[in-house]
Amino acid sequence: MSLLTLLPFIVLIGAMFLMTRSAKKKQQQAADMRNQMQPGSGIRTIGGMYATVKEVNEDTVLVDAGPGVDLLFAKNAIGAVLTDDEYNRIVHGIEHDLKSDADIVPDDASSLTATDDSAADAPGDDKAVDLGKKDAADEAAEAKTDAEPKKTDGDSEAK
Repeated sequence: MSLLTLLPFIVLIGAMFLMTRSAKKKQQQAADMRNQMQPGSGIRTIGGMYATVKEVNEDTVLVDAGPGVDLLFAKNAIGAVLTDDEYNRIVHGIEHDLKSDADIVPDDASSLTATDDSAADAPGDDKAVDLGKKDAADEAAEAKTDAEPKKTDGDSEAK
């Protein structure tokens, strides 16, 4: 047999080896993550439920899902072990203290506009928009302009 005829089989076997190797690596990382669980750790199940670990057994995990709600899960059902900061942020809405004020994003667009004084002193083209009701005089003037006939291309005078 020629080496050329064996080449597709060799490439296929190599690809299968690489795929199984990466899958085994991901499974090992997941097993290591699950073995790091200890009572008090915050977890997320593969179904998306957040809970706190109460007890870790060989194949199962007892979790506290709320006041008086204890659930027993298989270890394989644990999708992620969360850090304390991440768990508190997601479950309790508690934001961790930021390390520096430079990372804070302002609520308004003031940081996006020019900060030099010449731009602030320049007269703007912004006009105030009046969202209030119109006066009776304004309504009468508007009605007068609406009452005047307007010519269109289809009028009889165009003939």
